[in-house]
Amino acid sequence: MFTWLNDKPEVRHEVYENVVEGLKSIYKNKLLPLEEHYLFHDFHSPPLNNADFEAKPLILLVGQYSTGKTTFIKYLLERDFPGMRIGPEPTTDRFIAVMYGDKEGVIPGNALVVDPKKQFKPLSTFGNSFLNRFQCSLVKSPVLKGMSIIDTPGILAGEKQRIDRGYDFTGVLEWFAERVDRIILLFDAHKLDISDEFRRSIEALRGHDDKIRIVLNKADMIDHQQLMRVYGALMWSLGKVLQMPEVVRVYIGSFWDEPLNCSVNRRLFEDETQDLFKDLQGLPGNSALRKLNDLIKRARLAKVHAYIISELKKEMPMFGKDSKKKDLILNLQKVYAKIQKEHNISPGDFPEFHKMQDLLTQQDFSKFHSLKPKLLEVVDDMLCNDIAQLMSLLPSEGSYDLEITGGAFECVENFDSPFGYKQGEGANAGFGEPDWIVSRERPKTDIIFDRICPDTEKMSGAVAKEELIKSKLPNMILSKIWRLSDVDKDGYLDKDEFALAMHLINIKLNGNEIPLELPAHLIPPKKRSRIYTC
Repeated sequence: MFTWLNDKPEVRHEVYENVVEGLKSIYKNKLLPLEEHYLFHDFHSPPLNNADFEAKPLILLVGQYSTGKTTFIKYLLERDFPGMRIGPEPTTDRFIAVMYGDKEGVIPGNALVVDPKKQFKPLSTFGNSFLNRFQCSLVKSPVLKGMSIIDTPGILAGEKQRIDRGYDFTGVLEWFAERVDRIILLFDAHKLDISDEFRRSIEALRGHDDKIRIVLNKADMIDHQQLMRVYGALMWSLGKVLQMPEVVRVYIGSFWDEPLNCSVNRRLFEDETQDLFKDLQGLPGNSALRKLNDLIKRARLAKVHAYIISELKKEMPMFGKDSKKKDLILNLQKVYAKIQKEHNISPGDFPEFHKMQDLLTQQDFSKFHSLKPKLLEVVDDMLCNDIAQLMSLLPSEGSYDLEITGGAFECVENFDSPFGYKQGEGANAGFGEPDWIVSRERPKTDIIFDRICPDTEKMSGAVAKEELIKSKLPNMILSKIWRLSDVDKDGYLDKDEFALAMHLINIKLNGNEIPLELPAHLIPPKKRSRIYTC
């Protein structure tokens, strides 16, 4: 009886099969009603659709013209793609979504935004001027089975940047930044100046600092001394633009398939390339977590937006609405401070002040709604219960087994040739060679063995300890070396095993990692037929 007097919202707790399906359900049923009631989409971001949650990981490439963005994509795919143009002048004049397709070709922007299977429908709000400069290139590449790449127009400098593009360039970047998994900012080692348009573009990416990676491309064009100076200048410039106290991660390399101009930094480029590729390879596995994190950020912003709109509605009088509207917009910071104090909200959760002022001037305050606690309670329950349930599903997500393969990624941890990463070094030294690599060090280790144990064929652990500890390696490492070297597992080392122990110590002292299990080519030849487990 009188159930309509009950103010508590009806909260449904569902059991979700996977993270993606759960995200679609809680957004549609719990967060979207709050966004629609308080006109969230007019201020911040268009509503999400199923394609946003189901999409493959997206990588956004941003940089000034001729920094190698298109060449970087070609380098990853190890092939050309439809619509590709490369040159020293500003060649890419459009946004190109490079995606997987069994049939290769180009889909124009106007057709792309009406495709329900693609996540680009909200981009139609940027008008025909943008859609005429937007296309999708379908490529049958194994790399694109695990991710998609967005190539952007080269950002202009000097007089060229004063020419209007005809659409909201930074607005498009903001839209993509909110939905992509990685943002790669490319810099040319010869062009470190940050133009006004590039600065505005970087500022549009704020709030997504965890997605940003910096790449200093074409680093082979300068020698090691110049590279040191260029790196320092880049860090100084980025510190002023990004306004971050932390040092950003910069990957240094030359991402194309041409010979290195200055090969003195070859090893540095190989290390940096491996780090960047491993970061990109982890995107499919972390895609569900990224979508979950972005939805949480969106929910927090939607709650704050609801408080702002309802507070403005409450402050509006019956008469003199126009003057009061101007006064509220002018003193929006006071509204922020009041909401922050009443609802204990962090200042970092509020939308950017000046941008909110501009958007409010275009709104009719009479369409705003008062605070509706039911909608907020549903969102709070979503953040406390539904999100926790989805978090518990993350370790068992099938996407964690996905990897990006093909193209340049085949060279990551390549063990099939002597040109693979760190092949012939450390524990991999001597792999594939007919002789035992450790035998090359036997004359030195046999002298040590005969000096310590002149009349025996085996050295006890207590005696070996005194010799091994001279390396000054931690006991944890020496214990691992002992386990790997004691092939017979009898607590004694013969000459072969002692030579192996000294070889493993040298591997560690030279800065390489000791293997978790002993590779076959490091096992003494006379003992390879025995069953050996680490």
